[in-house]
Amino acid sequence: MSQKKLVRDLTVGNLTPVLLKFAIPVMLSNLLQTAYNMADMVIVGKYVSSAGLSAVSVGGDVMHFYMFLGMGFATAGQIMIAQYVGAGKRSSLNEVIGTLFTFVLLLSATLGMIGALTAGKMLDLLNAPPESRAGALAYTTCCCVGMVFMFGYNTLSAVLRGMGDSRHPMFFIGFAAMLNIVLDLVFIAGLGLEAFGAALGTVMSQGVSFILCLSYLYKNREDFGFDFKLRSFRLSKTPLKTLVKLGIPIAIQSSAGSISTLFVSSFVNPYGVVTSAVSGIGAKLNSIALIVANAMNVSGAAVIGQNFGAGRLDRVKGVVYRVFLIDFCFVSLLSIAILSFPKQIFGIFDSSAEILAMAPLYAPVAAISFMGFAFRSPSLALINGLGHSKINFLMGIIEGFVLRIGLTLLLGVVLDLGVQGFWYGSVIASYGYGLVVFPYFFSGKWKNKKSVAA
Repeated sequence: MSQKKLVRDLTVGNLTPVLLKFAIPVMLSNLLQTAYNMADMVIVGKYVSSAGLSAVSVGGDVMHFYMFLGMGFATAGQIMIAQYVGAGKRSSLNEVIGTLFTFVLLLSATLGMIGALTAGKMLDLLNAPPESRAGALAYTTCCCVGMVFMFGYNTLSAVLRGMGDSRHPMFFIGFAAMLNIVLDLVFIAGLGLEAFGAALGTVMSQGVSFILCLSYLYKNREDFGFDFKLRSFRLSKTPLKTLVKLGIPIAIQSSAGSISTLFVSSFVNPYGVVTSAVSGIGAKLNSIALIVANAMNVSGAAVIGQNFGAGRLDRVKGVVYRVFLIDFCFVSLLSIAILSFPKQIFGIFDSSAEILAMAPLYAPVAAISFMGFAFRSPSLALINGLGHSKINFLMGIIEGFVLRIGLTLLLGVVLDLGVQGFWYGSVIASYGYGLVVFPYFFSGKWKNKKSVAA
């Protein structure tokens, strides 16, 4: 395989086809990943109970916190690689990639151990319903033990995407998605392992994705830009400094949203298993909107990163407009669907009368959440593509703590709107990105930002 095929130049060609050609495999990857994440919920809902759905939902909230921490540094690695490729500095990639690999490995091992040891305390802080606590503990502990595979795959995928390759991550996650569904049926429907079975299937399938991706990169190591020699895995000072400078604000931004979501869950969970399960289904519906939103965010950031590194500022501006338009059209269709058919959509996961009765109450919440992605996705694409650590940190504080927690307390506690207040407060907060980043974008001040590859 030649370097031309492995490393793709995103700084040339008509911008819309370049963006879509990169984004479509990412969308398909997200679709497959969402499919096997939803498989946990659907299979648990069919073969266990609402308590099982609640266990996967609460355990999933805990894992999202840890995963967002890891994704912060994976995204930082993608930014660095994209800007180095765009600037034509491929000779520096060996140090960058080796530092990224070693740092993420150490981080995942540390967080996995901490997560497994503190899982029970985390669930207590979340006020996990008594009926689902044991299942949530088993789910969380299992996922923490396998965290190195989850972090590892996401990091390898970020490296490939930074180089302009979005197809191969799609192939690897596709195989894992099919494997996860099979394992869910074996562990949950066949062996009756309930929530633990869902976690075990997820960890094993992510492990397969990691091994396949790593094998591909090793096979093409000469063109890839990393030789896999032991000495190359050392933590080099300059790329480590840049990785930490970029990664910590992104991790804070991502984990702040997760922490605030955990905070909201601690108020929602005491309302009982049914309410907790409905919130969990709502989170899975959000993951459908994220199929496109995250794809456009990740793809937009990769294209922006290479073009910003190459000094093609005109193309950076065009990417932001296109990401917004594509996201807006998609989430508008989803919003219409959930508002028109709430019971039918929720019934896919759990057809119990209690769940279906609450579905229409959650439908407007879901629609508001979906539309927020149209503003959030292009904002993230811009600030991540530029490698703007200060705005990432600022947005983590504003969206995660000030808006989400503030609005949740205002609507749910002060105005005494109960669970609906907690729901609405949480999703309205996602519009904060647009309120901050869009004025920054239209001001043109982003053009003065210095590239990390400079």
